[in-house]
Amino acid sequence: MIKRVMTVFLVLSFMGSVAAQQELDPRHLVEAPTAGLLPRGSFGLDFRFYGGNGILGEIDVGLFDRGMIGISYGARDLLGNSAVIWNPRLEFSGRLRIVEEGFSAPALAVGYTSQGYGAYDETLNRYQSKSKGAYVVSSKNFNSPFGQGGVHLGINKTFEDGDGDGDLSGFIGVDKAIGKDFLVVAEYDFGLNDNNDNALGSGKGFLNAGARWMVSKNLAVEFDLKNIFRNGTQNPQPDREIRIVYFERF
Repeated sequence: MIKRVMTVFLVLSFMGSVAAQQELDPRHLVEAPTAGLLPRGSFGLDFRFYGGNGILGEIDVGLFDRGMIGISYGARDLLGNSAVIWNPRLEFSGRLRIVEEGFSAPALAVGYTSQGYGAYDETLNRYQSKSKGAYVVSSKNFNSPFGQGGVHLGINKTFEDGDGDGDLSGFIGVDKAIGKDFLVVAEYDFGLNDNNDNALGSGKGFLNAGARWMVSKNLAVEFDLKNIFRNGTQNPQPDREIRIVYFERF
């Protein structure tokens, strides 16, 4: 199965591109971080709407040319008459690009995020999809007659190990521009930190994909399909989510 995923990603990457426009250069694919950054003196708002009337909001700020920081918070059951279930705490993130992209060399960034995705499990002290924790990620953009795109590869160490599984893991992903206004993304998380006896995953890894529409140079709307392999027993069907991203300069 992993070989099939790698083959699909490689085929997409060779259809891909050189550095996309800033508006199309993603800082995240679906959940996976890239080596992309916000420009200095700008901020990004990211809202994710997921199952159980859940919403996750994040704000990121480009502090300088090679670094940005962010803060996020969310809740479930925001609509309806049930009690709102707030996430247990604010989550934080930061990213520093240590190597700029060259003609043949990828960009390289190190970062940290404590934000996982989906519902928070109080028993296991983790999100449905664990946070990446500390990570290193490389990103390379390509250009071809078929349009723009990029390939991303990373390793990460989560600190959400209340289930007894804090192993080193990794992820790969691609983005592909379709014209000037659309972007498709796909990623595969190996899930090596979510496959023990108490884990929510079952060893297949997590395949996610999304389609992003650039409504304007500042606003994007995205539809995501997550856990396509149906990894684990809690989600018999893939998760469907909506994401709204806004970018602005100070």
